[in-house]
Amino acid sequence: MKIGIPKEIKNNEFRVAITPNGVKKIINKGHEVIVEKNAGIESNFSNKEYQKSGAEICKTSDEVYNNSDMILKVKEPIEIEYNKIKENQIVFTYFHFASNENLTRAMLNNKSICIAYETVEKENGVLPLLKPMSEVAGRMAAQEGAKYLEKPMGGRGILLGGVENVLPAKVLIIGGGISGTEAAKMCSGLQANVTILDTDESKIKKLNEEMPANVKAILSNKNILFNHAVKSDLIIGAVLVTGGKAPKLIKKTMLKDLKKGCVLVDIAIDQGGCFETSKPTTHQNPTYLIDGILHYCVANMPGAVPYTSTLALTNKTLPYIIEIAEKGWKKACKENIELKKGLNIISNNVVYKEVSEAFNLKYTDISTFI
Repeated sequence: MKIGIPKEIKNNEFRVAITPNGVKKIINKGHEVIVEKNAGIESNFSNKEYQKSGAEICKTSDEVYNNSDMILKVKEPIEIEYNKIKENQIVFTYFHFASNENLTRAMLNNKSICIAYETVEKENGVLPLLKPMSEVAGRMAAQEGAKYLEKPMGGRGILLGGVENVLPAKVLIIGGGISGTEAAKMCSGLQANVTILDTDESKIKKLNEEMPANVKAILSNKNILFNHAVKSDLIIGAVLVTGGKAPKLIKKTMLKDLKKGCVLVDIAIDQGGCFETSKPTTHQNPTYLIDGILHYCVANMPGAVPYTSTLALTNKTLPYIIEIAEKGWKKACKENIELKKGLNIISNNVVYKEVSEAFNLKYTDISTFI
């Protein structure tokens, strides 16, 4: 199989889909890899490294798309890439379709095979390809939150961990999954006072057993969420609905009750965001103010640490990439239930229920195809 790696062109997206070492492992299996020139430069992987691994370097993205059976990306295609994707071409990347109707319809129109990293799922519910970036985003949420709490950045002017005889900041984390847990670890390590809210009792129990003394996990409801939000200096939204839109848990009407200069960091922005006032931002322009509340809603947070992120992503995606290359997408997805759950669109058909429900599109059972 011919596998193409285009350069990421989303605003300030510095990651690349795979490392040179990952390319080498694919080529050792007898497949071809085409890499767009400078695709890995911002992640500190040179063209020479990819060439040494056996890849062919192409000057343009058009060459990559025109000559590949499968396209590997990090982020979803953006508008100028829509028409480059060919009918029956496999695209393996983070799509987050349920938050982007234009992308969904574009992929339906080009009749591609869309396998979404974020919905590849193990039998125990673990999302192996979302996990590494969730870990990065969770840890980054803590450091970005701490930075934007500084007065020159627009925040309340609070040091996350406080100092002797001065109380630390109060941090509220909504969602006790991978990203929320990682955010809590980072914030607690900086000596903040951390509360995690979740609706899963077993998760709450586990968090309280494993987290340090300055972290409390609490079973959430609407009143509890409000009561903790109004006392918080930093609120991190880390809610995950696999393949679907995130619920809006902090309403616009609540902003007037929050502390002025409170910072909201929305890790769920790729799924539409879990704050009603969230809108995607970029690393270039990461924040905005509404009612005196600072919002940080960067849609590709791990892109700011591309070397770490690319290594972490390749470690997880590589076995699935090789399986698709060896067997073709149909056989690979038929034999591997994890990959099967990654299928979102097959040749103008939505085969992932949450995506069809998000935009009232016809749902086709995946068994029609495999």
